[in-house]
Amino acid sequence: MVEPSERGATRIADRVVAKIASQAAREALRADGAGVADANAMDAAAAADMADMADVADVVDTADVALTDAAAARPHAVAVVRGDVARVRVALELGYPSDIGAHCGAVRRHVIERVGELTGMEVPEVVVTVERLHVPQWEHPERRVRRGRDRVR
Repeated sequence: MVEPSERGATRIADRVVAKIASQAAREALRADGAGVADANAMDAAAAADMADMADVADVVDTADVALTDAAAARPHAVAVVRGDVARVRVALELGYPSDIGAHCGAVRRHVIERVGELTGMEVPEVVVTVERLHVPQWEHPERRVRRGRDRVR
C-alpha cells in the first residue's frame, strides 16, 4: 500500500474556483430575483410613477427588460487559493430599484456554500462589489414610443 504522503495532491486552480463562484453568484441572483427590476417588490404607486415618468405608449414589461440586461452582464469572480482556503471577489450588476444589501448577502452566502460544497475548501471571505445598476427605462430608449414629452416631471 502506498503511504498517504507519497500519493500526491489535487490542486484546484484559482480560475476554476473563480468560475464556480461566478456561477454560484448567478444562481443566487436568479433565485433572489435581483436581475429583475424588483417590480414585484415595488408598490403600485411607485410603479405608476415610473410609468408616468417614462411616458410609454406601448407598455414594455420592465421586469423582462431588466432581466435580459442583467443576464447579459454575468457576475465576474476572481479567486485566490492558498491550500484549502479560497478568498473570492465577485463583481455584479443589479436591477434598479432593488435591495442591494439583501442581494449582496444572498450572493455571499451562496458563493460560500457552493464553493465549499464543490471544492471542499473553506471560504472565509467573499467580497461582493456592485459595479452597475440597470434602470430599465434608460437601458433601451428605442423600445419605447414617446408621446412628445421628453422632460421629467
